[in-house]
Amino acid sequence: MISSAVSRRAAVSMAAGLLFCAFGNTSRADTSALWGERGEKWSPTSRLPDFSFAGYRSGEVPIPSPPVKGNVRDFGAKGDGVADDTAAFVRALETVSGGAILVPAGRYKITEILYIRKGNVVLRGEGPDKTTLLFPRGMEEIKPNSGATTGGRPTSNYSWSGGLIWVAGTHTGANLGNVKSRATRGTYVVEMETSAAVKTGQRVEILQEDAADKSLLDHLYAGQTGDTSKISVAKTSFVSRVLGVDGPRLRLERPLRTDIDPRWKARVRVFQPSVTEVGIENLTFEFPNTPYEGHFTEVGFNPLTFLNAADCWARNLRILNADSGPFLKGNFITVEKIVYESDRSPDKSGNQGHHGFTLGDDTLFQDFDFRFRFVHDISVENGSSGSVAARGKGVDLCFDNHKRFPYSNLYTDID
Repeated sequence: MISSAVSRRAAVSMAAGLLFCAFGNTSRADTSALWGERGEKWSPTSRLPDFSFAGYRSGEVPIPSPPVKGNVRDFGAKGDGVADDTAAFVRALETVSGGAILVPAGRYKITEILYIRKGNVVLRGEGPDKTTLLFPRGMEEIKPNSGATTGGRPTSNYSWSGGLIWVAGTHTGANLGNVKSRATRGTYVVEMETSAAVKTGQRVEILQEDAADKSLLDHLYAGQTGDTSKISVAKTSFVSRVLGVDGPRLRLERPLRTDIDPRWKARVRVFQPSVTEVGIENLTFEFPNTPYEGHFTEVGFNPLTFLNAADCWARNLRILNADSGPFLKGNFITVEKIVYESDRSPDKSGNQGHHGFTLGDDTLFQDFDFRFRFVHDISVENGSSGSVAARGKGVDLCFDNHKRFPYSNLYTDID
């Protein structure tokens, strides 16, 4: 579409143009009238957004396989399913940098949350059929975080967030200043109030926050918001590489996903998360086989989360008996080849978990297999945009456009 990363991006662009329809035991894939056969009818200002930047490094390069730099057994892990291996994993994660930590075949008991707060580290098993991480305690027991639903019902905040492997970063990029003039969706140029101290090739993030009249929210929903009295302030985030700088004018690599307007406090900062290049791969996450008691009873048996991280991945995972699956609250992350299984007895609605997978911004979820039903199988929320769920299947999938203005996300080629 726009990118120099032709092969990977082209595949996602084509997926954005497909309409996939299933009828009984047959299926049909047609192209959208907004796309044409090969994208000849598409334009950046059309109703079909550009999804081709979703995933690890926007799909420009394959997910890497860094060399092994450490082994959890060398830090004291037993992997016998009985000994507590938490301390060994913590030491390994604190010590190893610039490569992978091997988790050899075995069953490793972990009783605390494992935090990854630095980049360039991969936690790598020998395969989901060989390497298992056992988590006998939920996050609510480990680190209580009580909350309530919007209706006031007491619950754990881990019902909809967090993970027992927690990849956590912060935004460290410098603020470049405010946007001077309005720019419309589908265009490529943003004008700042003053010349920006940014170089060609850098990535920037454009942030906006709604005005009192909720005009940004109205824009996101094209005037079809319905009742907004209970909706919090809308915010948007958009990340792009800068292709050119002409004084206060920035030419972006990709078309704007929304209008940009000074009345929405539009500002620009360097996109520089503190945690990048983290991978979780070739593992099973196993949780206790306890009955699923229903919506908002979850205690935080969640495998992993990415928070304020970018250019990361998780792949080739089996998730067994989870309350929820991965939560992504970052950018340009790929999660692929994930199998969900559960031996838990279901609640009265037939569910065995809460959120199966929650997408972030410009994230890619693909090649997944849901073998039981969550309350919300694939979720987008809190302004998530530009993300893609593709090439997956499930027994009874809920495509969950959840709360707080998610927009411009794609579900494609899903059974």
